[in-house]
Amino acid sequence: MIVAILGICMIWVVTNQVITAVEKKKYPPIGQLVEVNGRDIHVYTKGKGENTIVLLTGLGTTAPALDFEPLVNELSKDNKVVVVEPFGYGWSDTTNKKRTVENSVSEMREALQKSDIKGPYILMPHSVSGVYSMYYANKYPDEVKAIIGIDPTLPQALDYFKEEAPNIPSLMSVLAPSGVARLALLTSPNQYLPLAEEGTYTAKNLKITKAISSWKGYNKNVVDEAKELNNNINKTVDMSFPSKIPVMIFTRKIDKKEEGKSNITFYQNQLSRVSSQKLVVLQGHHYLHWTKYREISKYVNDFIDTSINSSTRK
Repeated sequence: MIVAILGICMIWVVTNQVITAVEKKKYPPIGQLVEVNGRDIHVYTKGKGENTIVLLTGLGTTAPALDFEPLVNELSKDNKVVVVEPFGYGWSDTTNKKRTVENSVSEMREALQKSDIKGPYILMPHSVSGVYSMYYANKYPDEVKAIIGIDPTLPQALDYFKEEAPNIPSLMSVLAPSGVARLALLTSPNQYLPLAEEGTYTAKNLKITKAISSWKGYNKNVVDEAKELNNNINKTVDMSFPSKIPVMIFTRKIDKKEEGKSNITFYQNQLSRVSSQKLVVLQGHHYLHWTKYREISKYVNDFIDTSINSSTRK
């Protein structure tokens, strides 16, 4: 029985590797690959305009360039939009470097520079990349024109809500090469897909998202990023938004915090020292861009016109 089980496991591992090789050839990168520290990072760009918006992904979103697609399509009508897929995500390679905030920001900056995408940028972080954007804006303020967050995780949130950082068991990164993500998709086909109305994402997008999720699900970089989150927060917890950089945040209304605290009161506190700021509350999932991409795009363009371009002209 044990020999039979081991045999089945070996057949599955080999089958997964063969399928992955075929899929990678069938679905080449939709953007360009640039070399950073000896490995490739995938950079997807669409649109033209006076402003360059850099979309930054949340933890564990296996195919960021595809996940952001509806929002990219809207924003790129008036702006240059860029998605830099970090190591371990999408068509980017994996790396042996720790997923520290310093490494993540340094790699993103180098990928943008090598792609000849010049700043200053409008950073648009989703979820955990809010921590990276906070670091970026404080470390390189001249390279950041504005920050527009999509339900972003900010360094002070854990202390404010007395919560623990999310974690992913280390065992997952060990199992990842065996095809555990592909097996998960076989048992639950929609596990890695956006929760959006039919037609929001093309059939091709969803098919490629499933394929990339099978290659990259639970890989060592994503697991390490989760484990490094507490350290990254400790390095940035004393940082705040630079007062002269315009900031807009999209969030959801969640009234379940004690002592009158909510995500809205938290963000209001974070924005209180910013001279040009806006908080927009929308109904939807933590991944607001899955369903609210049109509304987000309109708010972004209005904010750019009233708070970013106007201050630049002055």
